[in-house]
Amino acid sequence: MSYDAIVIGGSFAGQAAAIQLARARRRVLVIDAAKPRNRFAKAAHGIVGHDGKPPRAIVQEATRQLLTYPTAGFVDGEAVSARRIGDIFEIALADGTCETAKRLILATGVIDELPPLRGLWERWGSTVIHCPYCHGYEVSDRLLGSLATSPLSAHQAAMLPDWGPTTYFTQGEFEPDEDQLTRLQARGVTIERSPVVALHGDAPGLTAVDLADGRRLPIGALFVAPRVRPSSPMFEQLGCATEEGPLGPYVRVDEWKQTSVPGVYSAGDVSTAMHNASFAVASGVTAGVGAHQSLMA
Repeated sequence: MSYDAIVIGGSFAGQAAAIQLARARRRVLVIDAAKPRNRFAKAAHGIVGHDGKPPRAIVQEATRQLLTYPTAGFVDGEAVSARRIGDIFEIALADGTCETAKRLILATGVIDELPPLRGLWERWGSTVIHCPYCHGYEVSDRLLGSLATSPLSAHQAAMLPDWGPTTYFTQGEFEPDEDQLTRLQARGVTIERSPVVALHGDAPGLTAVDLADGRRLPIGALFVAPRVRPSSPMFEQLGCATEEGPLGPYVRVDEWKQTSVPGVYSAGDVSTAMHNASFAVASGVTAGVGAHQSLMA
């Protein structure tokens, strides 16, 4: 069966895109490998009507609602390649099957590349977190740390005192400039220049960090903005242009989330430098509407 649109990725952005097409009575198929970026988090926050719910529960309910529409389909599987054949896109799955569609929406997300510190991965999504708006409230009033991974980390550190007393770890690489230093001092942020080398506590709990100079500092939660990269090779296979963001590359899209390749749309974290679940939903809606409008034309 050939579809009007195939959506690769069935998390927040992909589901939001698919339901727009289903409600427009277009044949739409979602292909999902069940490896969303947020699978390490116990709860999603800041999403209207869903605050505090497990991300997987939100997605499962979205899938149930999507499949009440007769033109919608869902495949549990991994899409491994994409190619264009004339006006049709062909998607190959890991099980050897192929699906085709007139439009393609890639909502495949990104892969986080965390610093190589002992004890970091075991706490990722719990006490090692990346977004103050997503997780800051849950670690309020603990001793907080901001681990520098880019020049923007000083900006993150200046935000954190709204949730708790904060230490900015420069890691010996990302010294704040004069303006950043003034702001950090005004916000009461402690600046620590000896690099963090390890984390302590019964994982996923966190009680302290070890520094390169031998000291151990009490810390209850550590904010880290990791480097990211697209999780799927299909953007490169199709020739989609990318932009370089402060934390890694993302796919270039227009106001309707169409990539540089006509007929290929992208939504979610992979198509923006700003990552947030609500942003992902909004971009998915835009991509779904954009794809539908192009089908009308």
